[in-house]
Amino acid sequence: MSSRPRQTVALTADLVILTIRGGALCMLVVERGNEPFAGRLALPGGFLRGEETLDETAGRELAEETGLDAGKLYLQQVGVYSAPDRDPRRPRVVTCAYLAIAPDLPLPAAGSDARAAHWLPVNRVQRDGLAFDHDEILRDAVELARSELQFRTIATAFCADEFTIGELREVYEAVWGVELDKPNFHRKVTESAGFVEPTGGKRPSPNGRPAALYRAGGAVVLTPPMMRPRHT
Repeated sequence: MSSRPRQTVALTADLVILTIRGGALCMLVVERGNEPFAGRLALPGGFLRGEETLDETAGRELAEETGLDAGKLYLQQVGVYSAPDRDPRRPRVVTCAYLAIAPDLPLPAAGSDARAAHWLPVNRVQRDGLAFDHDEILRDAVELARSELQFRTIATAFCADEFTIGELREVYEAVWGVELDKPNFHRKVTESAGFVEPTGGKRPSPNGRPAALYRAGGAVVLTPPMMRPRHT
């Protein structure tokens, strides 16, 4: 029987909320208003409350930060982070990180413990760094999103209810950081069963030729997969 003293642990849910803004992969960050790391950028998140599950905590924080119903957005658990020194507060703080994907959203209002909230390009955030161990969480979440784009239909979660194939291609290009062949991408998307379905509508395009509009299909898994180019 272990003689180690019992330890009280606090639980949080942290969110990597990704969207496409101006053709770039962006994420929501908050400027912390309280210590620790006051003034530093961090992921939005919060402590587990009352009888909540961690999924419910993540959904509540997502709704508070974006103003949208969490049930309408893509939300997936990334992992649990429990390094003893990941958060200087006591009792010790263990977090469960979530990946959330949303269409282009307006700038949200900052939460109660944040001075401001910003949409920033992921590349910039990764260069400048985040508080706590949020750099590690961000890296894992972005890699998860890149991987999921290959095998699941989550790319449509970045899009509005109706979108063009070109807009869907921009999602892949922004997340993967590559330029894709337009005709080949169009063929793969439209031949993948249940990935997208035509609405019958069209939208004017910059080249003057109306672009067909699509909506998300009923499939969850991509058949066949949309494999990520090797050079990424």
